[in-house]
Amino acid sequence: MNLVIVRNYEEMSAKASQIIGTLLKKQPDAVLGLATGSTPIGLYTNLIKMYENKEISFSNVKTYNLDEYCDLPKEHPQTYFQFMWKNLFDHIDIKKENVHIPDGNTANHEQACKEYNELLKQIKIDLQVLGIGSNGHIGFNEPGTPFEQETFIVKLSENTRKDNQRFFASLSEVPQYAITMGIHNIMQAEKIVLLASGKAKAEAIKNLVEGEISIDFPASVLKLHHHTIVIVDEEAASLLNK
Repeated sequence: MNLVIVRNYEEMSAKASQIIGTLLKKQPDAVLGLATGSTPIGLYTNLIKMYENKEISFSNVKTYNLDEYCDLPKEHPQTYFQFMWKNLFDHIDIKKENVHIPDGNTANHEQACKEYNELLKQIKIDLQVLGIGSNGHIGFNEPGTPFEQETFIVKLSENTRKDNQRFFASLSEVPQYAITMGIHNIMQAEKIVLLASGKAKAEAIKNLVEGEISIDFPASVLKLHHHTIVIVDEEAASLLNK
């Protein structure tokens, strides 16, 4: 696991976009695993600028998102479907058929999990973008999730729902369930880039970098991956032993 400490959120976003930009220039048909939440917005903004400057194209890129809330209609502003189109896809030349996001708005969630998992088995993600939750979750893999877990329906912890409450009017509106890639799916990626910014992520980054590998802290599995880059700003790195 390669740790990169930068000054601030802007430098974190720029560093991540450089890594993805380099990949797309070398491999225009790359497969990207994408994340949502506030952390990767700067990354996506930079990728849009690189596209507008004709440095990169997404015309042959395929994307697979980590997760999606259950039982929110696609039109709901807080679905990850809406997030991705608003913050990235609407602004680049990606083909709609090359975008893959779990279907959480279905009567049969188990079938949706199975179908998404089958899609993931048929491809190789060249680069997976991750954030990290305060309890160490990656995707929506909460503490206690087995490392061999594949795509599944997860009951979100109160900790995670409170972390996401800022995107909703109240905690009661935050969905209780989501479909997520499992840890096993994430670990199949050729390269993983995890991003963290701000003091609120400092404890999680300390546990990731200095703690033991344990299912009680899901992100710790990344120490077993052959090519993981962790990019954090100074605030997120503030609790690390220097």
